[in-house]
Amino acid sequence: MKLVHVVGTRPNFVKMAPVIAALRAADPDGRHVLVHTGQHYDRMMSGIFLEQLGVPEPDHMLGVGSGSHAAQLGGVLEAIAPVLTAEEPDLVIVPGDVNSTLAAALACAHLRIPLAHVEAGLRSFDRTMPEEVNRVLTDQVSDLLFTHSPEAAINLAAEGVPGERVHLVGNTMIDSLVALEDRFRGIGACSAHGLEAGSYLLVTLHRPALVDGPLLGAAIDALAAVSESMPVVFPVHPRTRAALGERAGRLPEGLMLTDPVGYLDFLSLEADARAALTDSGGIQEETTYLGVPCFTLRDNTERPITIEHGTNHLLGLDPERIAEVPGLVAAAGRGPVDPPPLWDGRAAERLAAVVTGIHAT
Repeated sequence: MKLVHVVGTRPNFVKMAPVIAALRAADPDGRHVLVHTGQHYDRMMSGIFLEQLGVPEPDHMLGVGSGSHAAQLGGVLEAIAPVLTAEEPDLVIVPGDVNSTLAAALACAHLRIPLAHVEAGLRSFDRTMPEEVNRVLTDQVSDLLFTHSPEAAINLAAEGVPGERVHLVGNTMIDSLVALEDRFRGIGACSAHGLEAGSYLLVTLHRPALVDGPLLGAAIDALAAVSESMPVVFPVHPRTRAALGERAGRLPEGLMLTDPVGYLDFLSLEADARAALTDSGGIQEETTYLGVPCFTLRDNTERPITIEHGTNHLLGLDPERIAEVPGLVAAAGRGPVDPPPLWDGRAAERLAAVVTGIHAT
C-alpha cells in the first residue's frame, strides 16, 4: 500500500503516532509517507512531540505556520496538493479537527484520493467553533471514518454517512498514553515546581472563544484567587501567552505560568494533579483514562462520553465559575476508574486491521 499520514498540530501527533506504527507493522513493505503541515512549528509544540512519541522524520514539511483560518486552510491546500499528486497514495489518513485536517481532506476530495478520518463523528453541535465545522466537513468527504465512542456512529448516521464507512476502533490518543505510562509515571514533573502529587490544579486554556477577548483576563483573575487555596500550574500555549502580554509577569506566586512542556512531562503533571481545568478536548479524554477530575470551561463538549463517565464536568464558558473549582475538587473523587470501552491501548491495531483488510479485498 501507499499511505500518506497528515499531521499539523500537537494533538495530531499524539493521535497518529500509534496509527503510523500499527500500519507500518501491518504493511512493512508498503510506502508510508508523513506530511507535516507546520500548523504547529515551535519545538515545544511540535518537534519534541515527534521525538518523544517515536514518530519518524516527516517526508514533507509544508511550513504553513500560524495565521487566520483562511490563511491556514489556503496555505495547506496549496502546499499539499502537489505532494499528493506526486505520491499517488492509495489512502490519506487525517486525524482530529484542526485546519490542517480539513485542508488535507478537501485536497483529497478534489484529487479523488481516498481519505480516512481518525476521531470521526465527534460533535459539540456548536457551529460557532471552527473545529466543529472542520469535523463535519471532513467526515462528509471521508471514505473511512474511524470512531472512538458509540455516539459518534449515531451522529454520522444522522448526517447521512453510510454505515459501512464507519468503524468503531477506540481512542488512538489513549494508545499513546498507555504506551508511555511506564515512562511518565516515574518522572514526578511536579517536583520541579516545588509541588507534591495530588496537591495542585493543572490548567490549559487556548481556544479563541476564551483567549481572544475579555474572558481571558477574567479567567486569570479567577485563577489567581484559586491559587490562594491550592497551587495552580498553567503551561501556557503560545496563543494564550501572546494574549496575556505583560500581565503574565504580574501574577501571584501560587499561579505558576510555565512555557509549554513536552508530552511526557505534561502527562506526568496531569497524572499527579488533584484536578485539571481546561478547554481542550484531548485533556478531557486523558483525565478520564487517568481518573483525574476534569473541569471544562466550555458550554459544550464533543466528548460526552467523558461526562457520562463521571470524570469530566462542564462549567460553561464562564470564568466566574472557576471560583467554584476548589469546592468541586473537594467533593470529586479521584482514583482508578475503568476507562470507556476500547480505550485500551489497541485502537490503532484495530484501525490497521480495517485498512489492510479493505486493501486486501
